[in-house]
Amino acid sequence: MQYVSKRNMSRISVIIPLYNKVREIERTLRSVLRQSVLPLEVIVVDDGSTDGSAEVVESLASPIVKLIKQKNAGVSAARNRAMELAQGEWVALLDGDDWWEDGYLENVERMIELCPAAGAIGTAFWIDGGKGLVLGDTPDKEGVVDFFGESMSRYVLIPSATVVRRDLALALGGFPVGMRMAEDQYLWTKIARTAQVAFTPVPLVIYSRVAENRSAASYRAEQTDHSLEELYDKNEDAISNEYVARVALGKALVESARGGTAVARRALEFFSYNKMSKRLERKVRVLNALPERMRPTVLSVYNWLAWVIARKGL
Repeated sequence: MQYVSKRNMSRISVIIPLYNKVREIERTLRSVLRQSVLPLEVIVVDDGSTDGSAEVVESLASPIVKLIKQKNAGVSAARNRAMELAQGEWVALLDGDDWWEDGYLENVERMIELCPAAGAIGTAFWIDGGKGLVLGDTPDKEGVVDFFGESMSRYVLIPSATVVRRDLALALGGFPVGMRMAEDQYLWTKIARTAQVAFTPVPLVIYSRVAENRSAASYRAEQTDHSLEELYDKNEDAISNEYVARVALGKALVESARGGTAVARRALEFFSYNKMSKRLERKVRVLNALPERMRPTVLSVYNWLAWVIARKGL
C-alpha cells in the first residue's frame, strides 16, 4: 500500500530505533503515516532485531519509510545513525512501541514557528499502563520553559514526545553510545544548556509501559565512554547540576535493584552535592543496603504503589 501526503511535507524527519518490536512497530509506523502533515521521511534503524521486526517495516511499502539495518549497538547508536542520515532540519524521536495521535506533527510544526530559537520542543503525552490512558505529569503552559526547573518535578522532554534541531544535537555529540539508561536526559541536559526548550501541553503522544522489552530485567554494566558525572559543571547554573543529580540518583535506584551495588554506591558519593533530591538519595541508600535478592521486589512494590496513587490523582 502506498501512502501519500494530505498536505505538503514538513521540515521534520522522524527517527525510530527498532529492536524486537514485532508486535508494536506496525502500529507505530501507521500512526506516523496517517498524520495530517507527513514528515519529510521516516528513518527506521533496525538495531539487530531477531523477531521479524524489520520485515514488518518492509511490508508497509511506504515511499517515505527508509529501513536501515545494523548490528546491535544500542538505542543511542541507532538514533545517532538515523540523525546523521536524516535530511530534515528537525528530527522527531519516536520509539518502536509508542505512537502518535493524528495532528501531532502539525502541532509540532506550529511550535517550531512559535519558538524559532528553541533547540528542542516537547509535548504532553498519555501513558498506556495496560488499563487505560493516564495523562503524564507535564507543564500546563505553552511556550519556552525553564527546562531544568520544570524537570525537577515534571516531564518536559521524553523521546517519543520530543523534536530536536538535528544540527544542534549532532554538534553536541548526539546520544551517548553504550549508555543503557538516562541516555535521553544526557542529551537534553546538553541541549538545554545551549538553547531554549519549548513545550506544548497538547497531548497527542501515547507512551507505552506495557511493551515486552521496554527495559532489561537484570543488571548489565554499561559499555560506554560516557557518564552522567561528566555533566556536572560548577560553571553552569546550580539548577542544571541539581537536575543531573536527580537523573543520576533515579538511575542508581534502578541499577541497585538490578544488582549494581557498586555503581549505585558511586552515584551516591559523586552526587551527594545535591540539595533538592535528598529524599531520592535516601531511597537509593536504603535499597542499596538491602540484600540483592530483595531489592527488585521492594522497588517493584514501591513503583506499583506510586502508579496507583498517580492514577487516583493523589
